Amino acid sequence: MTTRTARRTHLLGAAAIALLTGLALPALAAQPAASGAAAAAQAPDARPDAPYVWDLTTLFKTPEAWEAERKAVAAELPALAALKGTLGKDAASLRKAMDAMSAVRLRMERLGVYASAQFSTDARDTAAQERAGLMRQLGADLGSATAWLAPEILDVGAQKIEGFIKADKGLEKHAVELRDTLRQAPHTLSKDTEAALAAVGPAMYGAGNTYQLLTSSDIAWPTVKLADGTEVKLNQIGYSKLRESPDRAVRKQAFDVFWKAYGQYTSTNGSLLANRIQAGVSMAKLRKYESAAAASLDQNDIPVAVYKTLVAEANKGLPTLHRYLKLRQRLLGLPDLNYYDIYPPIVNLDRKFGIEEAKTLTLGATKPLGDEYQQMLKEAVDGRWMHVYPAEGKRPGAYQTGVYGVHPFVFLNHQDNFDSVSTFAHEWGHGMHTKLADKTQPFETAGYSLFVAEVASTTNEILLADYMMENAASKDEQIFYLGHLLDTLRGTFFRQTMFAEFELRTHEAVERGEALSGKKMNEIYCDLLKRYHGDAEGVMKIDPAYCAEWQMVNHFYRPFYVYQYATSIAAAAYFAGQIETGGDKARDTYLSVLRAGGSQYPYQLLKAKGVDLATPVPYQALLKRMNDTMDQIEALLDEKKK
Repeated sequence: MTTRTARRTHLLGAAAIALLTGLALPALAAQPAASGAAAAAQAPDARPDAPYVWDLTTLFKTPEAWEAERKAVAAELPALAALKGTLGKDAASLRKAMDAMSAVRLRMERLGVYASAQFSTDARDTAAQERAGLMRQLGADLGSATAWLAPEILDVGAQKIEGFIKADKGLEKHAVELRDTLRQAPHTLSKDTEAALAAVGPAMYGAGNTYQLLTSSDIAWPTVKLADGTEVKLNQIGYSKLRESPDRAVRKQAFDVFWKAYGQYTSTNGSLLANRIQAGVSMAKLRKYESAAAASLDQNDIPVAVYKTLVAEANKGLPTLHRYLKLRQRLLGLPDLNYYDIYPPIVNLDRKFGIEEAKTLTLGATKPLGDEYQQMLKEAVDGRWMHVYPAEGKRPGAYQTGVYGVHPFVFLNHQDNFDSVSTFAHEWGHGMHTKLADKTQPFETAGYSLFVAEVASTTNEILLADYMMENAASKDEQIFYLGHLLDTLRGTFFRQTMFAEFELRTHEAVERGEALSGKKMNEIYCDLLKRYHGDAEGVMKIDPAYCAEWQMVNHFYRPFYVYQYATSIAAAAYFAGQIETGGDKARDTYLSVLRAGGSQYPYQLLKAKGVDLATPVPYQALLKRMNDTMDQIEALLDEKKK
């Protein structure tokens, strides 16, 4: 996952945005924790020279320096508010105001990334919690101080604004934001209303932060004793480890205990998520959108048809998912299939992948992207730009965030397995997207939208899968990598679309005036789990107790986010195929998408490069790739029998 965003978030990294709005930072996937002595050895080292802990002194030398800058930025806000009424005077006045806004936003990005990075590595740290709270307040103050901006741009009018842009070259870097503001005129409210909404933003959207604190630090997670006497704390990381166990009894034990623990919080989590959904629905109504989905997608001018087409094509493609599940059952040698059988690898590979090998393999896999990409990537992975290993209080998952003019920061929970290598390649796909966009674009257009962000990461994952397949030493190893690719396609396309459909159905329920509770969300999610996994067709049995799974998905506190994983893997499959077969021209076309940053609307950018995500074609091509991969596995299995 990435945390760089553009458009209405005004180029603040989304790690910073998460803190400003109180939203939880979504995890790509919960990584299993290391255990025993290995976990102790891998815990982040507090020494400043620790090789696998990121160096935040490139942002601020000390927490005291951060606090001084926060106060300095707060002191700048009245000057921004004082610019109100100046935009229409002349081009120079408009440029002065826009430059001042950009300067503060860049400083806010730096503050936000520093605070979010520390909060992510130890959510128990009260100082980090306080910095997060201070950033939310500062974000609200910034919103209040600049809430007049969009209404005033609209008052000045498109004709005059375009004349100013033509007259003053210094406004060219601001043209995207100015034109985007004009585009959203029907949904922009009065100056006073915008100021009021900015002021109450943290209160409206604070449920995500409460959820993260509840699940990361406040819930007393149970400890389970396995048959061999090992005790495992069944928090999100422990659960993620045990659900991959080759022992089916261990997997079932983990599911039963973990979801029973979560089930005790169904009412609380339901209330928190319902609050977030209601806030989004209310805001969409205030801004005169037909739905919360339309309001969210319009921030980047993405047609609602993209969302609806994705959901429709995933449902039409469920026979492909069911074929995959039956193949999984066959390879695992199971008499039936349950939901706790979905996570163990379908073929075991007795091989460890340390962080240094993850670097080497990712560099090898991305060689088709050219010398410049390789050189930039090597510099990045050799620097202290990553927080690599799991530790107590560290949130699960992985993400990348960046600060313009500094470099990307990559957050990992590396486990020395191939999943971790794939995550490494994924996050550095984001990191390279950030580096290429920052190198090509000014700050004002460097931040890219989430819609295009996941293309860079999932393209790297597919290139890695193909690279590992080409270099596999045996048929079993080939089957392992093909199976891992299938798991990626299943998890990124079908699972994320299922999440997207859950979001759509819960928001639509509120929009119809229905009450939304934890019990109701369980029912909606259960229906989706059963349909997607073929419960009625006898493909996989879904235990109703596991329908509490929606409570673990912190993505839902950033509504209409997850669908972009699914659209992006469809685009990534297209680009990966082109890169591997189309030579320099195909590579350069792909890299031009990354270099564009936020200078173009993401849907139109991808469409111009050959991928129209409002049509069924990309999704059907992805399903074909999934079926072709299963054909390869079945052919290899037949060869092994001979």
